[in-house]
Amino acid sequence: MQGLTPEQRAFIDSQPVARLATADARGEPHVVPICFSRDGDFIYTAVDRKPKRTTNLKRLRNIEETGRAAVLFDHYAEDWARLGWVQVRGEAEILLSGPEHENALSLLRARYPQYRSMDLTGAPVVRIVAHHVATWGNLN
Repeated sequence: MQGLTPEQRAFIDSQPVARLATADARGEPHVVPICFSRDGDFIYTAVDRKPKRTTNLKRLRNIEETGRAAVLFDHYAEDWARLGWVQVRGEAEILLSGPEHENALSLLRARYPQYRSMDLTGAPVVRIVAHHVATWGNLN
């Protein structure tokens, strides 16, 4: 397990959103924007109550099939000397209850004021463990 450096953690924490990438058992990719929180080398994202066409989400089915995911945290600027990204790849698991699930929701509520008034009871939380980390560009 590679883990995150302090510089990578600071960069991740400074990003407002990220992109979650999963693939099904056939390798068909799927990418969605996410709200996230980080605790050590764990990245969390919840399936929240924003409108969705279905609750049978492709990202959750993919994680159930493969147990893998990647998250891209990136910063874009008109000044290309300020571009940078961190990619985290690793094991993914869906948490439905328990202390870690509740802690993840607390972290998400602390990070996003919108979650403080949203009912997240029983919301699936995806946990990604950083096993491989790649970076590029300016992380400052």
